[in-house]
Amino acid sequence: MSSAPPDTGLRDAATPPATPPTPWRADPYTNALRNGHGPLFLRRSDGWLLPLDVERWCASADGADLSALRLCEGSVLDIGCGPGRLVAGAAALGHRVLGVDVSQAAVDHTLRLGGTALLRSVFDALPGEGRWGTALLMDGNLGIGGDPGALLARVNQLLAPGGLLIAETVPVDVDERVEVHVDDGHRAPGESFPWARLGTPALLRHARPRGWSPAAQWTTDGRSFLALRRPRRT
Repeated sequence: MSSAPPDTGLRDAATPPATPPTPWRADPYTNALRNGHGPLFLRRSDGWLLPLDVERWCASADGADLSALRLCEGSVLDIGCGPGRLVAGAAALGHRVLGVDVSQAAVDHTLRLGGTALLRSVFDALPGEGRWGTALLMDGNLGIGGDPGALLARVNQLLAPGGLLIAETVPVDVDERVEVHVDDGHRAPGESFPWARLGTPALLRHARPRGWSPAAQWTTDGRSFLALRRPRRT
């Protein structure tokens, strides 16, 4: 992007964020990040489990991650940054990067890696709104809020005109909204919250009517990705 990268937000850190949702501050998630491993799942009310790859999240960016990070343009906003491997990976490629996450443990881990991160929801006020070159929604973070349309609208507000959204999608054609809770198999179920799962065709179905255009689509190491170009006019 030709525009100057936005401030990564340390001056904005005093802005009171909305109260983070309880589930991602619950002990199972916090403990998994601190220990660097699972087991950890998202559990649906009918017992269906989605394994969460905590070990990969806590490692360095791998080849699949780098296939996405090499497409980043300008300043990078990592939405739901987790323990910060993508913040560190994008910074190593020369980008100015900010991670945001509703988990204090995730933010602390990112800071320990030398990255910049804020304890915020993507729906809170964020620094540099409308000026980010690239937004990342990786590791299932398309599910945030359980409403893909609302999430795309919010990312549209955050990116500069023509900016890039790089999203990781489910490797099958799925488009679902569910209520889930974080579960490590040992503690009583926590508070449930809305989540979404989208394959690439489903994300395209949501994105195209809103003016987003596909810029790249690929699969590597069993993971699927889609890059979308924000409309230059809204």
